[in-house]
Amino acid sequence: MRNHGKILSKGGFFATHHSEAHRPMLITMTTKTDVLTLPADALATATLALVADTESTVVANHSIRSYLFARLLAEHQHLVAGRDYDQQLLFVACLLHDIGLSGPGDRHQRFEVDGADVAAEFLTARGLPAADVDAVWEAIALHTSPGIAERRGVLCQLVRRGVGMDLGFDAAFVTESDAARIHTAHPRLEVTRSLVDAIVAQAQRNPEKAPAYSLAWSFHRERGATPHLTALEAGAAASRWGD
Repeated sequence: MRNHGKILSKGGFFATHHSEAHRPMLITMTTKTDVLTLPADALATATLALVADTESTVVANHSIRSYLFARLLAEHQHLVAGRDYDQQLLFVACLLHDIGLSGPGDRHQRFEVDGADVAAEFLTARGLPAADVDAVWEAIALHTSPGIAERRGVLCQLVRRGVGMDLGFDAAFVTESDAARIHTAHPRLEVTRSLVDAIVAQAQRNPEKAPAYSLAWSFHRERGATPHLTALEAGAAASRWGD
């Protein structure tokens, strides 16, 4: 099994560039994809099944919405699937970015790393090239790392920002129509509170999952002090989606 925790130190990678040209990609420059369309290939189907089987409904819905918002962001940034990013890897990384909050993903590291490891095992078992597996690992592991994910290439940037958009941040360009369709198809269900609950619960059960200054550590400290509300929850409540 590859040690995916070492990918940031690979030789030949600059901090401002993460090559995703490791294999040919289908460039899609046709009509705009419907906002609710999800991939239907074998890997996408298996990924959706994994999420449905292991994640709560609220986390699963959040993961799907994160992908839909990430794809809208790519269009907004004039990025072309197959030229600028791999749409299959974007789907898998978004769908599995919180798999570390599931039962099978609750191991002994911070949830982002546990989730990245679960995703890597899942993709490796399905024969994806090591470079693709590493790219997804990195995008998931860094999705709560502001200022770092954005420097690690298009995939990391889209995943992190797609997740943030689903929490109401930097989503001003999304039309009311698109937002309404996404939220109707995949209801929010008090997503921010639920995510914080899950992260804090893991930290309480196993302090190893909340190393100092990690997101879990911060949430645990904030929830433990008056008014028992995290900055993320307060920010999301004041954001466009209101939760």
